[in-house]
Amino acid sequence: MRRTGTTRRGALTATGALALGAVLTGCGDDDKSQGRSGPVRTGAEAVRAEKALRTAAARTAALTLAHYDLAAEAHPALAEGLAPLRTAVQEHTEALSAGARKAAAPPAPGPVSADARAAVKELADAERRRADAHAEALLTAEPELARLLASVAAAAAVHAYLLTELAKETSS
Repeated sequence: MRRTGTTRRGALTATGALALGAVLTGCGDDDKSQGRSGPVRTGAEAVRAEKALRTAAARTAALTLAHYDLAAEAHPALAEGLAPLRTAVQEHTEALSAGARKAAAPPAPGPVSADARAAVKELADAERRRADAHAEALLTAEPELARLLASVAAAAAVHAYLLTELAKETSS
């Protein structure tokens, strides 16, 4: 593969900056009645809400993971390049699944494009959707889960960027 303008150092710096920004916005006074836009939850209600958020987030991540598997299966030449991103998505899925209800496996995301470049672009779109879904969940999440969702959303955004760059250099 030819080298793009994106370097490992640049990608790591961008990821670190996004994660740091997300963590800093999630930090602050633990008094839930100050600065929270959502309702203040107590006891069992908070536990149910967190489990529901975790279940939805884990399902979104599992769907993206299935998309990686389908793309690697359809285009074996891409499997090596997608492996590190797939591994990260798998780790995100496991982290988000902790404390979540066991949900049925998500349906396969559908057929993958026969064109390798288009398949990578589809993966980038799936990562963007994952980043958006996790960012949306931040609005109602408790602080600890919000920090996890922020970091996973930042990672998904970086994955989308890297996949977009990979699509530019992938031959059809």
